[in-house]
Amino acid sequence: MRGVRDGDAADAGRLLLAATPLGDPGDASTRLVAALGTADVIAAEDTRRVRRLASALGVTIQGRVVSHYDAVEAARAPVLLDAVRDGQTVLVVTDAGMPAVSDPGFRLVSACVAAGLPVSCLPGPSAVTTALVLSGLPCERFCFDGFAPRRDGERRRWLAGLVAEPRAVVFFESPRRLAATLAVAVEVLGAERPAAVCRELTKTYEQVLRGPLGELAGWAADTEVRGEITVVLAGQVGPVPGAASMDELVARVRQRVADGERLKDAVSAVAADTEFPKRELYAAAVAAPAASPHD
Repeated sequence: MRGVRDGDAADAGRLLLAATPLGDPGDASTRLVAALGTADVIAAEDTRRVRRLASALGVTIQGRVVSHYDAVEAARAPVLLDAVRDGQTVLVVTDAGMPAVSDPGFRLVSACVAAGLPVSCLPGPSAVTTALVLSGLPCERFCFDGFAPRRDGERRRWLAGLVAEPRAVVFFESPRRLAATLAVAVEVLGAERPAAVCRELTKTYEQVLRGPLGELAGWAADTEVRGEITVVLAGQVGPVPGAASMDELVARVRQRVADGERLKDAVSAVAADTEFPKRELYAAAVAAPAASPHD
């Protein structure tokens, strides 16, 4: 376990991650307001947006503002680390929400941790938790999957992995791809799976649509969707409709082996047909009792 001892960072500054408002500047914390005005360096995903935020909050930025978006994050890290080592406070902000959550920040945090430099966080707005509580879906347990995959095959495999997921699932999606993603979700998860589409959270035109996936997919197909999108899928409750049991899958593997296929090939074929994890199916097939002559 790696940590920072008091003596290690006595002469060092700190890396400060700060959540920024999703839309309404009034959601900014008092600590964020203070940090914008006092940080030595502000590493911002969009330098224009952080200056507009500071202006809306009545803050005069005193420190140096540098860009810190995906394409330059790795190159910026050594310079920002040196600033922390030199005793400066480096404030990291993204366009909205928390840095490092599907936004730049992770590489810099990892580098600071590896170097034994102090890292702190100013909590605040999050599209993930905001969408969860607005969805009206059970959310005592949930998982966050970042942005949905862009390619159709990857998207289908990702959704197949959520068929039996008991937790609520939150993910981001581009408004241009929302209709396609929801259409595939209907195919893979079923038209009745409850879900919510949250658009432009905390902004003037905030919109939350709740209902079964089939209805939401129909809405997205007939609408010119705009703005930032967060989707929440309800967790699967009870048995997965139409899902084969492990015993049934093992029986299919046995039958293919009896017909002359190698075990590994039979497992691969059945797993591909059912989207079931191949490793788990292979282990079950090996562990299953041998078939009797009357099977």
